[in-house]
Amino acid sequence: MSWCHEQLLPADRARQQLEPAAADAVRAYAARTRESADRLAAVLEEIAANGLPSAEDCSPWEELREAHLARLVARRPAVA
Repeated sequence: MSWCHEQLLPADRARQQLEPAAADAVRAYAARTRESADRLAAVLEEIAANGLPSAEDCSPWEELREAHLARLVARRPAVA
């Protein structure tokens, strides 16, 4: 039994099964989360092995923020 199960559910309560579509959505979210964690781990390992990159090799956070906001706006449906 996992620690999560022990903390969140009393032993005498049955678990509610997810609908297949919901279970697929949870698995997809887990895969995306795992992929993001792996990318972050790779970056941190690179920093640990080689140090921080120079400022000239980095993108200013303002540019990153603006690019992210533009992606969010592009995904947002247009309001009539």
